[in-house]
Amino acid sequence: MQFPIRVYYENTDAGGVVYHAQYLNFFERARTELLRTLSFSQQKLFAEKIAFVVKKIEIDYKATARLDDMLIIETEIVKLKKASIIFKQKLWREKECLTEATVTVACVNLEKMKPIVIPDVILVQLQAVGSF
Repeated sequence: MQFPIRVYYENTDAGGVVYHAQYLNFFERARTELLRTLSFSQQKLFAEKIAFVVKKIEIDYKATARLDDMLIIETEIVKLKKASIIFKQKLWREKECLTEATVTVACVNLEKMKPIVIPDVILVQLQAVGSF
């Protein structure tokens, strides 16, 4: 899935370069939008006491994004486990890959903050869009 995003002043340092932590926000938005395309909103999941939380992230900054850049975030599911999902995400400016990340998210029960098995209804949808 591809998700477009523009770099605004609030995303940059005084020199107009995207601050490193903003990439995490960009990637989070893209993963949320992927779930939304599968008809899973964060609010619906929260109502069922389910959330996906980042367990691990590996990020490789290759080049900088700058103020007013129009970017595309590419998100794919590369592995599904019983209670977690591994995403590969890339941030592009035209044909240049600026940043890559591998993100592991765990499915948790919000009341106990303990891992749980991904519900079948969600798992089936995720399997349909995965590239594994």
